[in-house]
Amino acid sequence: MTAMAARGFAALGVAAPGVAALGIDWGTSSFRAYRLDGDGGVLEARRADAGIKAIDDGDFDGAFEQLVGDWLDADPAVPVVLSGMIGSRQGWLEAPYLACPAAVADLGAALVPLDLARGRRVYLAPGLSTRDADGVPDVMRGEEVQILGAVDRLGVDRATLCLPGTHSKWARVADGRVVGFATHLTGEAFEALRRHTILGRTIDHAAWDDAAFLAGVDRSAAAGGLLHHLFGVRAAGLFGELEPATAGAFLSGLVIGHELRAEAGTLDGDAVFLIGEAGLVRLYAQALGRLGVEAREGPADAAARGLHRLAVHCREAHGT
Repeated sequence: MTAMAARGFAALGVAAPGVAALGIDWGTSSFRAYRLDGDGGVLEARRADAGIKAIDDGDFDGAFEQLVGDWLDADPAVPVVLSGMIGSRQGWLEAPYLACPAAVADLGAALVPLDLARGRRVYLAPGLSTRDADGVPDVMRGEEVQILGAVDRLGVDRATLCLPGTHSKWARVADGRVVGFATHLTGEAFEALRRHTILGRTIDHAAWDDAAFLAGVDRSAAAGGLLHHLFGVRAAGLFGELEPATAGAFLSGLVIGHELRAEAGTLDGDAVFLIGEAGLVRLYAQALGRLGVEAREGPADAAARGLHRLAVHCREAHGT
């Protein structure tokens, strides 16, 4: 594990008795771990900048020991479930994608066992796959646990959820199952555009302006398409119509606006539950409000709740 990842480790809670499961959300850039009680409550949480890309020597077993080895010692008999990119082809062991529709029980039945060097068996959650109306495949890994955990916590069996981020996910749940989803490369595209194209030359990256952000959302409704709109950011800067202090926020609103308009036609009046980092959730809520769509903040413990549900399945199916 890199020195940077080791320094990024942080404890986010105080240990408590009654641990019933360990849940690990191990993504590309971050590692989050939870000690969970019998009802899925978080007794203790840890976070580290130790995503799979930070494990530069490929020693996931060794990194896992550094990060939660003391928990494994303290809780030797509870189920341990891992979700996220750790179960990808680039991770520890690939857990094959499960096709939609899928419920928690389907994910639980598809968990992939993995034996640690210490002899402890843990379980990797599969990702989900789907195909759009044209037959083009789409995948998610990690978000499915958050989605099903959120639905369980909300006590609903039907919902539309958005998980904004590097690759934003829009999922539809019916009868407690993820029936389909769509991914938008919004966050990654925004970073690439502002850092590695000519647009970045007219952006003050430290500045932000909410009004400019909403103006970008509005612009996304105009004719011409995203590629034309993007060059308009450059041209408006040249004519002094878009200042460096507002250009970044305008660009963000523009790309997010195009994402939201692509999904808005499928909502059929549904509210959208937002799950993710607080700053992004706030932006998406603003943008959805601009489009006249009701946005609700999803539960903060969605990942932990989903991991707990999978751990319950482990206990029932495997006795651990």
